[in-house]
Formats: sequence, structure tokens, C-alpha cells
Amino acid sequence: MTQLVPLTTPDEVETFLAQFPLAAIFKAGTCHKTMQGFGVLETYLARHELPVGFIRVVDWRPASNHVAERTGVRHHSPQFLLFKNGQSVFDVDNWDITPQALAPVFEAHVPLRTDTAEGISTNIEPYKQLMHQFLNDELNEWQFQEAYVNYFRDDANLRSQREFELLSRLFGDPDAYHGGLHQLGAPQSRGDLKTRVQELLAQL
Repeated sequence: MTQLVPLTTPDEVETFLAQFPLAAIFKAGTCHKTMQGFGVLETYLARHELPVGFIRVVDWRPASNHVAERTGVRHHSPQFLLFKNGQSVFDVDNWDITPQALAPVFEAHVPLRTDTAEGISTNIEPYKQLMHQFLNDELNEWQFQEAYVNYFRDDANLRSQREFELLSRLFGDPDAYHGGLHQLGAPQSRGDLKTRVQELLAQL
């Protein structure tokens, strides 16, 4: 099973790195960039044996600052750092957390699993609730689009790549319309919205 360890203090960071000669730290931010970055990372954790400590930067700032001071790597979130014997040997930030960046590092440094990793299980009920409200005509198309997109944009949960791709399917990348939701166009512009919502619910 994928081993995720919350690191809330500098002492917990030190204990974690001392316990595992090969380990990683993932700094989680407060928006969907974290969800997308961790989704990419999760696909490698499913195949490779790597303990990961995670830091929710806003809540556990001293731990995050300690990692930055310890490594000399400027803080970003999301951020992935790989450690060998307590020393940072690789780091990547934000939208640069991609398969192209992670693949060679995992192949070179991280052993393959001997078991089958269980996927990351997260709470998708808020999305389901919004979709049911829309299907039950409690929200019109524009209200649903705005509520869904705003929730997705601010979602910093650690989700699998599959969840991220499914949840982003309705309205795409929220960074494409940070200047205003009007840039999305009409909710029906990608096809019948209720049909697409029903299909997404069936897959979640």
C-alpha cells in the first residue's frame, strides 16, 4: 500500500527522513495544482516502493520552512523532493510535476514494488452532491458550472490521476479561465451537460 506520512513539525520531518534511507516529501498547496501534481506522482507510487511524507503548507508551515532551510530548495507548492540518506537529490515544482520529469528519476533511483499498491482513496462526495443537485434541477446550468468550477479550482486534495482526469472532464482546466468564468462559454458548449454529468457520476 502507498505509504503517506503527514509531517506537521520539523521534528517529524527529521524522524521521517532518518527512518527511510530513500524517501520523498510532497508539499501540498491550496488549489487544484496540488491535486494535479499529486495525481501524476500517484501513478509512479503505484509501481514503485517509495515512502512519501506530505506537508500541508498552510497548516504546517514550520515543517515546510524546515525542509526549505534544510535543503536550500526554495519553497513552492506543490513541490516534490526526493531524498537519499537524508539529502535532497531531486526536486520539481508546480506544473513541472509531469511524467516527463518524474519517469527518469523513478527509473534511476526508486525500486519497483513487489506488491500491488492500493490506490489513494479520497472524498468525492462534494462533487457528487453538486451533480445530483443539478440533475434534480436544484441548480441551473450556470449555477452548477460556477459552483463546480470554483470547487475544483480550490480543491487541494491528494487525488489519483484517474480521479483528477475524471473530475476535470466536465469543464477542463480552470487556469484557462482565471480571468472570469465567462471565458468558459455556455455550459452546454461541450455537449449536453446533463448527459455528461450522468456519465461522469457512473464512472466515479
